[in-house]
Amino acid sequence: MSETNDSLAKEKETLKSVENAPTSEKLLTYTKLSGPGWLQGAITLGGGSLAGSLYLGVIGGTQLLWLQPIMMILGVLMLSVIGYVTLSTGKKPFQAINEHINPVLGWGWLIAAMLANLVWAMPQFSLGTAALQQNLGLFTSEGGDKLCAVLLFIIGTVVVLLYDSKAVKYFDLILKVMVGVVVLSFFGVVAVMAGNLDWGAIFSGFIPDFSLLSQPADKFKEIIANSSDPTYWNETILGSQRDRMVTAAATAVGINMTFLLPYSMLRKGWGREHRGLASFDLGIGLFVPFFLATTCVMIASASQFHGKFDEGLIDSSKATPLTEKLQAGYNKNLGAFQTHIGEGKKPNETDQQLAAMLVSRDAFQLAGSLEKLTGNRAVSQTIFGIGVVGMAISTIIILMLINGFCLTEALGAEMGGPIHKVGSVLPGITGALGFLFLWGNADAKFLLAVPTSVFGMVLLPIAYFTFFCMINSKELLGDALPKGGKRVALNLAIGLALLASTIGAAWSIWSKVKWTGVYAVAIFLLLALGGHCYRKLNKKLDRIETKLNE
Repeated sequence: MSETNDSLAKEKETLKSVENAPTSEKLLTYTKLSGPGWLQGAITLGGGSLAGSLYLGVIGGTQLLWLQPIMMILGVLMLSVIGYVTLSTGKKPFQAINEHINPVLGWGWLIAAMLANLVWAMPQFSLGTAALQQNLGLFTSEGGDKLCAVLLFIIGTVVVLLYDSKAVKYFDLILKVMVGVVVLSFFGVVAVMAGNLDWGAIFSGFIPDFSLLSQPADKFKEIIANSSDPTYWNETILGSQRDRMVTAAATAVGINMTFLLPYSMLRKGWGREHRGLASFDLGIGLFVPFFLATTCVMIASASQFHGKFDEGLIDSSKATPLTEKLQAGYNKNLGAFQTHIGEGKKPNETDQQLAAMLVSRDAFQLAGSLEKLTGNRAVSQTIFGIGVVGMAISTIIILMLINGFCLTEALGAEMGGPIHKVGSVLPGITGALGFLFLWGNADAKFLLAVPTSVFGMVLLPIAYFTFFCMINSKELLGDALPKGGKRVALNLAIGLALLASTIGAAWSIWSKVKWTGVYAVAIFLLLALGGHCYRKLNKKLDRIETKLNE
């Protein structure tokens, strides 16, 4: 313990020594001491960001390159607020929320984070297994999926168990390496394609274009005009485009990410001296890797899939091994159009092409398309596969780590103790078993994913609002309460992030469960109101008791 204290004391002295140092020296020091931000980066670079980036490239091409970076900037801002409150008070956020804000919000936040950890571990095991088998060609024999699940579980468990006072620096190093592998892999993909890319369109894609909320991407407009029912395809593409844009806005920062940051900082012993480092840490560990990785995936996806289709879907004589995986999505899209026009009419060739263009792609299909471009499987499948496996493993590890914090807080146990370790292992167990026995079943997947997604989306803007209240709480922050222009600017920025998450969450909930989601939100808000009244009543009773005892 003394060794840890000495190391922390040296770290604080180092931070004080560079307070007035040149910017280059300060940034170099911050880079060396960074840590919790990389944990955020590791969980962000998972199956959700990969799938989202892939389809944003399919539906919007390079015109939507601006979306995810802007949403992540707002997410980083909110996480910075969470970090500031935690480091200023030294209090565990769950306890601080229950004591100073609202116990219903505190418990809702914790439960939503745990649900997200236990359920979203399943698709990460699916993603990692698919990459190992399809992209890298490993464990392809009978029972290979079970071997993959066991391997991913063992790796996640070993790395998470390293997360104690003595081995935390090695844990941070492992995560930095894994995030670096993911980013470099996707960089390699874009480097291979560099000579075939429209760099002018790519750079212009970083300029926000909100017209895409009201009209399809440019490449689709001419194609739609040649269809038998332009209105249908315009509405279908626009609806899909909006859904993806809004979902990306709502989920740039997940509910469990808001739980991870403060506890990882407290676990490292960070305090007020680390507030500047914490903001930088989120930039270099979260934003930069997320921006680079998702941008590379979107560029690759846009180049290979936007406004293009697999000819084998329309002409069976041109079918390839990649075609089979797209067939179900194509049939669904074309079937929906056939239902719309009625049995008496037939889709024309453009209708068929549009149905094929709108099929979701995965990492295997993207790598396969690059194989055609390069003529080299090692370049396409292997490089891409390494990146995807890195995504899956890093996210599994962080989901396990977060759940350890959650269970420890829920039961009031000691960090690093047996309860913490049990909580950390649980997502690995649910992820592996869920992937093997539940995730492939559409009904089971729906019953698990939809309630978890809805609950998390409901809680995300509420969690943002909670931290908005905390950053403005004199009772909680005391002399650390932001003042003057800094407070005004901070509240405006937080308000913007809160508004974006609220709109995104509302849209996503309505599109998934309609009035059921509205009722769920109403019930939770009523419970929160009850919790607020209960807290106020307790405070009044405490004051009365104090006066009577005087």
